[in-house]
Amino acid sequence: MNNIKVRHYKIHLEPDLTRFVFEGRVDIYLDAPGPTREVSLNALDLAFWECRVIVGGGPENCSFSLDPNKEVLTIFLPQELDGEIALSISYTGKINNKMAGFYRSSYVLKGTELFMAVTQFEESDARRAFPCMDFPAAKATFDVEIVVDAKKSALSNMPIQEEKDLGEGRKLVTFERTPKMSTYLLFFAAGDLEFIEDPGDVLIRVVTVPGASRQGRFSLEFARKALTFAESYYGINYPLPKLDLLAIADFAAGAMENWGAMTFRENLLLHDPDTTSKAGEERICEVIAHELAHQWFGDLVTPEDWKYLWLNESFATYFGYRIVGHYYPEWDIWDQFIHGQTATALDRDALYENFPIEIPGGEHVVINVSTAPIIYNKGASILRQVEGYVGGDHFREGLVRYLKTHAYGCATSHDFWEALGAVSSKPVAEMMENWIGQAGFPLIEVRKEENRLILRQERFTYMPGPSDQRWLIPLSLRLFYENGASKVMEAFLKEETLSLQLERGVTAYKINDDQCGFYRVKYVNRGNLEELGRLVQKKALGPVDRWGLQNDFYALVKKGDMTIDEYLDFLSHYPDEDAFLPLIGIASNLHHAYVVSEGRRRDQIASLGADLWGKVLDRIGYEPHREDRHTTTVLREQLFWHAVLFGSEKAVDFAGRSFSTLLGGEKVHPDIMRSLMQAGAFLGGEKTFGWLKERFKASQSEHERMNILAALGCFKQEAILEQVKEHILNQVPERNKSLAIGALAENVGAIPHMWQWYLTNHARLEAFHPVHYERVVAAIVPYGGLGKEEEVRGFFSRYMKKTDKAKDVIKLSLEKLEIHARMRKAFSAGS
Repeated sequence: MNNIKVRHYKIHLEPDLTRFVFEGRVDIYLDAPGPTREVSLNALDLAFWECRVIVGGGPENCSFSLDPNKEVLTIFLPQELDGEIALSISYTGKINNKMAGFYRSSYVLKGTELFMAVTQFEESDARRAFPCMDFPAAKATFDVEIVVDAKKSALSNMPIQEEKDLGEGRKLVTFERTPKMSTYLLFFAAGDLEFIEDPGDVLIRVVTVPGASRQGRFSLEFARKALTFAESYYGINYPLPKLDLLAIADFAAGAMENWGAMTFRENLLLHDPDTTSKAGEERICEVIAHELAHQWFGDLVTPEDWKYLWLNESFATYFGYRIVGHYYPEWDIWDQFIHGQTATALDRDALYENFPIEIPGGEHVVINVSTAPIIYNKGASILRQVEGYVGGDHFREGLVRYLKTHAYGCATSHDFWEALGAVSSKPVAEMMENWIGQAGFPLIEVRKEENRLILRQERFTYMPGPSDQRWLIPLSLRLFYENGASKVMEAFLKEETLSLQLERGVTAYKINDDQCGFYRVKYVNRGNLEELGRLVQKKALGPVDRWGLQNDFYALVKKGDMTIDEYLDFLSHYPDEDAFLPLIGIASNLHHAYVVSEGRRRDQIASLGADLWGKVLDRIGYEPHREDRHTTTVLREQLFWHAVLFGSEKAVDFAGRSFSTLLGGEKVHPDIMRSLMQAGAFLGGEKTFGWLKERFKASQSEHERMNILAALGCFKQEAILEQVKEHILNQVPERNKSLAIGALAENVGAIPHMWQWYLTNHARLEAFHPVHYERVVAAIVPYGGLGKEEEVRGFFSRYMKKTDKAKDVIKLSLEKLEIHARMRKAFSAGS
């Protein structure tokens, strides 16, 4: 934008929470390197009344024009100016209901619907609240002042500097100046707010609607822990005087890292002991830690362009787990990282419809259903691989160097690799450029020829296709010997193939020891695979490696290189499996196979799953116990629902009895509440549907509402499912509609009718928040399109010629549909 740099904004706002509009004035201080006659700013959904520039000590009016399509406001200066330029712009806007920009969030208090006004600016929605240079490299300082009702509160990134009584029941709240930061990190809010706080060198507060602050104590205590860890690990003190954590009812994403004023969905901040499960507690901690890590990765050091967004999200994801693991080592958090992050990333990254981690940048949205698993999940998994390569001490030293070098500024991927390379003396940049700069990941095919291992790499994709991509891969191999010993061999695969000499007495080999590498493995020699299976059965391999073997195996089934029967046979090596990670991995794969298959094959998978999960539940118990490991509680919740779904008689009996007690008004342990509600819906009818609707309406807990939404998608009867779909569209809040639809989309009873429902209600679904509409497409198409592939492809072919909306997600969903159709055909042929 004319090479003009912005230095400072002074923003004055007067929100009206009755008419949902606001008046604004912004003074913008710019530096022009040379003579200029115009200034370009970003603006969207704003109406401008006046623009002035200070010339010769006095203000002069400027003409201006607005291009709504380009979201650009052009201001024409009265004469050529250079050096310091000061603009003053008056405008109005709407406090919208889009969960973007300056928007309203509703809540109910004593039967009355009330509103608060809040902001959500990432990636490019600050322009909905004030004209600005709305891209990350345009860092500036901000002065914010807000006029609110005298009895209401205002909130922003910095502490309040002054409150001034304006009379007539209004006051002006002025905040301290922010550090230099990007527009997407600015935050302000107005409404009836309630606070609890933890004073200290940095004031930490949890902010809620009236009556909810008591549920913030758990988060307040953990936020202090997370801040202490981050300051120590990064070697840089948190630079702001306060840190707020604000719970917002209507929130499109999960949370947002606004500097000094982090925002969260209510279920990711508020803790209700009657409804929040152990898994919910863990998720609260992960998200708080994630957003707190952002105060350094993203806020203090910001990506130069959205192309480098992974420098925010991958680091925050990785350290979200690290901080939680530091304080709760008994939660086995890294096992959950592998299941929740690495497995998700490997599945998404195996599609041809794909992006590199270092995504092509731009001014507009890049975080969506298509890209998030790459930026967050894959990026964090690659950081785990990098730390394993350079070592923990060097990894930390490099991070500190990176943060201190670029504090209050912007950075690129190369800046980080340069910092790691400097402290580790390893060719980090050379290795990592092809991990972040190209899409996909490698499959390592390994075979034994006499006393040599031959390893060959190629790109792993579920669908066949040519590729000449190569990666620089740090390898870790565990070799097993005749005498029962084992040892680790390390190597580096740079070319297509690598030959390694083996010592005498090697009886088996496991590639990707401890699953630190981001790649799949295919063993050509079936004898080795069988020997590894025997090691699995004896538990001579650790849980993470037992997970990795079966997970790679199922990925090869999806690719078409292995059959489902071969996978199910391999699971015979896990009869007494008792570790969380392999069990939760097998559960995910069996459920996927169950949903994709049909007829006798589906019955076969259900029978196997019912037997497996019935045995595990007999061992760990159906009821939660105080002495349970954390991962046992997480596992029980998942396996109980799957056992009911697959028809385990004992699980069905327990579900029926327990759900009856719930209907009778008795309390149920929160650690099984979600799965019990799902089971109750699956086994129930009209009475259960009515009870769930009333429970949702009466509930004051977003945790409980989320459980009910998951249950609503689990009914079997077609007539009730039709009512459920109507209820979702007309009664479920906008923020939650896509979540309920996602539950329906995996229900084998609902799947045959989901595509027609999508077509019938397409206009309403398309009007959802953009990310939520993407979630609907990604949920419905891969399963709901089965048996209708040509019709689905034809519809979206015509649709994408008319609009780019959800284009990337549509493409990946069609590819998943093709994968599932091929799997269903293969499964049927083998049954």
